[in-house]
Amino acid sequence: MFPRLLSLAGALGLALGLATPVVAQTTIRVGIIPVLGVAPIFVVDKEGWAKDAGFDLKFTTFESGPNMIQALASGTLDVYIAGVAPLGVARSKGIDIRVVTSTAVEEMTVASGAKLSPFFKDGVPAAQSLKDFRAATGKPARIATQPPGSVPHTTLVHWLTVVTKADKADYEIVPMGIDATQQALLTGAVDGATIREPTDTIVQQRDPRIKIVALGGEMFPNQPGTVVAFSGAFLTKNPDGVQKLVDALVKADALIRKDLKRVAPYVEAALGKGLIDAATVEKALASPASKFAADPRLIMDATAKMQTFQVSIGTLEKDVPLDGLFDPSFYVKATGK
Repeated sequence: MFPRLLSLAGALGLALGLATPVVAQTTIRVGIIPVLGVAPIFVVDKEGWAKDAGFDLKFTTFESGPNMIQALASGTLDVYIAGVAPLGVARSKGIDIRVVTSTAVEEMTVASGAKLSPFFKDGVPAAQSLKDFRAATGKPARIATQPPGSVPHTTLVHWLTVVTKADKADYEIVPMGIDATQQALLTGAVDGATIREPTDTIVQQRDPRIKIVALGGEMFPNQPGTVVAFSGAFLTKNPDGVQKLVDALVKADALIRKDLKRVAPYVEAALGKGLIDAATVEKALASPASKFAADPRLIMDATAKMQTFQVSIGTLEKDVPLDGLFDPSFYVKATGK
């Protein structure tokens, strides 16, 4: 009798929707830029780990990190997932933002377009290639990148002035958004560009004349790339929630390393916009330009060096103490390391 009563009670509970408690969802407003370095958050979302932790992730796409800073300042974003460089500028303006994990390093590459590529030959220094291009065409090479203060702009200037020591007369830097950069490179509106995966893979598939002439480590050693940063207000109010999300991001980093076929459709759905398939995303994930790394401590020294360089070129007023910018405690707790 009692088992039958229990069975009926269970059936009644299911019918009334009481058997499985509904977990209240906290909306988290997440700003991203459309590059492969943000892949871990898409994995967290598509695997259902965010909802399991009680979060509903609402994504807003921006063309660059500096463009996202205004949203942070106005309080319309809780999470920033983009290059670390603009955060120094943000903190110098009094915006409380804290990096809790990294996602990728050495993401940026320099690509030469169809007209410039023939001048980049084996054994020929990049500075000489740019000089030869200007001598042949009568104009400097136009190189597209994101706005001053961004990681792409900073690493490009570092590559041109510190690494290659190119003559300033041989190049012109053209700031524009990420999507515009890809189109400008493909149409020949610019001669070169700083790009990240999956754009590297996409543009070379569409035009084999496009070359990757410098990887991230050549542009800026241990180049700090995409990070996950929370607004100070959200972090202070929801430390347990931040920990759950960092736990999930660490799991996502491990899954990306382990199973590209599983995660590629997640990234394609988020970034593809129907224009690229999962196979292309999988190829981009396996590219030499894709280096996923979750430990924020790995990029602290390089971030300090990047800030110092930004000050030297005038895109940052002064060095910002990294003790306030980075909070690795959530990563440490997530990994036990």
